[in-house]
Amino acid sequence: MSGGKGIKNLRRELGLFEVFCIASGAMISSGLFVLPAIAYAQTGASVIFSYIIATLLMLPTLLSASELTTAMPKAGGDYFFIDRSMGPALGTIGGIASWFALTAKTAFALLGIGAFVQLFNPGLTDLNMKLIAVAFCLIFTAINLAGVKHAGKTQVILVTGLISILVLYVIVGFFYIDPSRFQPFTTQGYGMVFATAGLTFVAFMGLIKVCSVAGEICKPKRNIPLGMILAWIIVSTLYILVVTVTVGLLDHTVLANTLMPISKGAEVFGGQIGLILLGVAAVLAFITTANAGILSSSRYPMAMSKDQLLPVFLSKISKAGTPVVSILFTSTFMIGIILFLDLEGLVNVASTLVLLLYLLVNLSLIMMRESKIRHYRPSFHSPFYPWVQIVGIAGMILLIIGMGVVSLVLVGCFISFGFVWYWFFSRDKIWREYSLLHVVERIMGEKNTGYLLDEELREILIERDVIEEDRFEQLLRRCEVIDLKKLLSPDDFDQLIAERLAKRTSLSKDKLYELIKNRRDTSSMVSYPGVGVFSHLIDGRDHFEIALIRSEKGIVISEGSNPLHAFIVVISSCEQRSFYLHSLMWIVQIAEETDFEKKWLTAKDADELRDIILSSWKKRKEY
Repeated sequence: MSGGKGIKNLRRELGLFEVFCIASGAMISSGLFVLPAIAYAQTGASVIFSYIIATLLMLPTLLSASELTTAMPKAGGDYFFIDRSMGPALGTIGGIASWFALTAKTAFALLGIGAFVQLFNPGLTDLNMKLIAVAFCLIFTAINLAGVKHAGKTQVILVTGLISILVLYVIVGFFYIDPSRFQPFTTQGYGMVFATAGLTFVAFMGLIKVCSVAGEICKPKRNIPLGMILAWIIVSTLYILVVTVTVGLLDHTVLANTLMPISKGAEVFGGQIGLILLGVAAVLAFITTANAGILSSSRYPMAMSKDQLLPVFLSKISKAGTPVVSILFTSTFMIGIILFLDLEGLVNVASTLVLLLYLLVNLSLIMMRESKIRHYRPSFHSPFYPWVQIVGIAGMILLIIGMGVVSLVLVGCFISFGFVWYWFFSRDKIWREYSLLHVVERIMGEKNTGYLLDEELREILIERDVIEEDRFEQLLRRCEVIDLKKLLSPDDFDQLIAERLAKRTSLSKDKLYELIKNRRDTSSMVSYPGVGVFSHLIDGRDHFEIALIRSEKGIVISEGSNPLHAFIVVISSCEQRSFYLHSLMWIVQIAEETDFEKKWLTAKDADELRDIILSSWKKRKEY
């Protein structure tokens, strides 16, 4: 189990628009404002197809991450998926790699701000550009320390302005396109188009980093997949349209030899004003990436610290609800990269690491699905499983191979470092189940695991469905409470429940009686000492009722069993299965309390019986 007592939880303050803007802002930067020129130099106008291939190869990881995040909306994102699916050793490697890759790319974006400031002040030195990058790093660190809500609002403002400028560029630039610029369509053959896709893939790598702040997103079941998919559709469309317009605007020689292709394209139809306007857009793009990067990357050390893979102080949460130590640690490392390291080389290594991580994310989904763990219940399901994931894994392998020997060797060293860190720092501190163990268990046919992972996933589901918790509490406040003083036979007991619940539904008493009487076929029962929990799925729509029953004399439900004094009955129509399953989890938690039966039997009346259930429920929520 992750976390522990005394560790504060992050605040859920990010809505759908913030999710969209964080995912979009993490993508739109050098991948759009610098990279098209470098990619065009390799393959010519067919660079448009390279961007299309790259975005399609991103789709399997997007779908896998969306499913995994809705099942496990926890800080750390892809680190958490990898750890819980393939174990803490790979989780350590994945978490450190995710943090390092995103931190390096964020540092690159910060340095890009200084580079584009040269457009307005050509006299800037390299040191000046680095100091500008450091200044912006400190600004965004302060914003993130103030609270995730402020970081999210900042991102909304920046991304909205950026997308507006890019849409204007596409609309106006379309009327100035010269069709002859697209000939020849490819300069190095179509094999180079795919190779260039590996280069352009880095443009989409920020998309799933919003998963790392999943623990701070409200309504995660809806907002995470919808926000990421909208970001992918809109930003991919923008990328393709902007690159197409830029190729049609600029002469081959100009486009192949500039690091400001979009700004130069705007200069064709807007003159100096167009050049400056898109220069401002480029600065906004680097700023959005930097802000989203600091927000996302700082969550990895915090999540790993909670899991005891890194020192515990990194999980400290401030009064503003932010991981203060993790943010400061990440920002300090980022400043060190900006001032002292070769950023371009680091970005190449980071790109290869991210490809490896995305491969592991797709593999994680396969592990979670095939483990058949009961409480793995995503609200979004990746379509065409497992073929989409297999295509994604194969595509990532091809792109990794294309990154070159040097990057592969450095990534191998990085993996070795992660494994050594786990072996010496964390191996003896933790043991937890992961889905790969359950997959092996299914293949071997031998039961070696317990229910630790299943229990953790159940707790995550409860935390995820905070709105359903409110509905459950309201049901407890108004549900039927029956206090039986006399001894009843099981049949009379069934008739009594049917009569009381029929008044609250559109079903007849006789139909409910038949359902309850035939509980062996139509319902399930969980019993604890003196407590029985009965659940029934019924026909119809919009039915959900709970009944709380006390029998002072006790009722023997089946021959040879001990009498039960407490009963909790749940009936639900089939379309509410998700809420039905969650309610059963919460009821079981209440019934598991060691002193529940004693309090139930000593209650004075029906009102006190209801209060016992509500107080147990509130205690569980506080814990």
